Amino acid sequence: MHRRVVLLSTVALALAGALVPAGAAQASAPSGLGPRPVGWSGADSWSEARSVQQYWTPQRMLAAQPLGTPPPRRSQSSGPTEGSPWASRNGSVQRSSWSTGGGATRGAAWSVPGTSAVNARLQAVVPNSPGLRWTDGGAVVRTTGRVFFTTADGGNASCSGSAVTSANESVVMTAGHCVKLNGAAHRNWVFVPGFDNGRRPFGTWVATRLLTTQQWNANEDINFDVAAAVVAPLQGRTLTDVVGGQGIAFNQPRGRQMFSFGYPAAEPFDGSRLIYCSGRTFNDTVQTRDQGLRCNMTGGSSGGPWFQGFNESTGLGWLNSVNSFKYDFAPQFMFGPFFGNEAMAVYQSAQRTNTL
Repeated sequence: MHRRVVLLSTVALALAGALVPAGAAQASAPSGLGPRPVGWSGADSWSEARSVQQYWTPQRMLAAQPLGTPPPRRSQSSGPTEGSPWASRNGSVQRSSWSTGGGATRGAAWSVPGTSAVNARLQAVVPNSPGLRWTDGGAVVRTTGRVFFTTADGGNASCSGSAVTSANESVVMTAGHCVKLNGAAHRNWVFVPGFDNGRRPFGTWVATRLLTTQQWNANEDINFDVAAAVVAPLQGRTLTDVVGGQGIAFNQPRGRQMFSFGYPAAEPFDGSRLIYCSGRTFNDTVQTRDQGLRCNMTGGSSGGPWFQGFNESTGLGWLNSVNSFKYDFAPQFMFGPFFGNEAMAVYQSAQRTNTL
């Protein structure tokens, strides 16, 4: 079976491209700017937050399955274009079956005829680091973490996420399908920054509020597979007070050099280590308006951060997308949503939300 891993951060500034630096909070945008996100409660009391923390034993974390998502929804304006690295000889796109493995979700992926030629061309035009363990330390080791939650059908699953600078010092950015999937919100949602082979050096942070875009909430539109979680303080301290926060950027030019991070948990990975990919992004012309990056991370890396302007010495950058999905025919390439006004609205709403 093919494995489908759909993986399966001023008004003038917003129009030109907004940047929020690491370690500094961005002033709130005026009300009404951009589409409003959709949000709901996580743990809404201290007793419930403690219960969620206690739920996530080491055994449950180890047993959590990497999450899969529905296939991209095809729009009339999308499709393989002549001369793009995705174009097949006849320009056609075909549907094929897929399975996430681990019993998460099932659906359909997209495949292109003549995939060996397509992949060879991609290998030639998009060189980079396709997926290696991150060993250089820096802030990214503290700010990136694993996400754990229980799906509506009662299964425990994992994704990835990143702590970002925010007014409330409590925002985690991730993928939309890591907070809601198949029309149902996840529960028992926690963020474990700096996860390292089962160790939780900075604790387990419980979500009190979860938010996503209107498009993902209503239709699970993969172009808007973005979400944020607001987490409760831990032992009297806020998240970014403990681990720091990455910058976040919106409405930036495409085709930039990026670093992607996550905790892939599907074979050949096991979710125990922080993995990264790097390279110049390219536009998806098969099915979505997302950007692509050569990357062999697998399920569980969903929601992991993509950084623009990443400094390998400090481990800091501008979060500018998240791991979202892969095509069945090109598993060595990851795709992430464009961070436009919709993603900015999610972030702005999250950073204005009170914690417990």
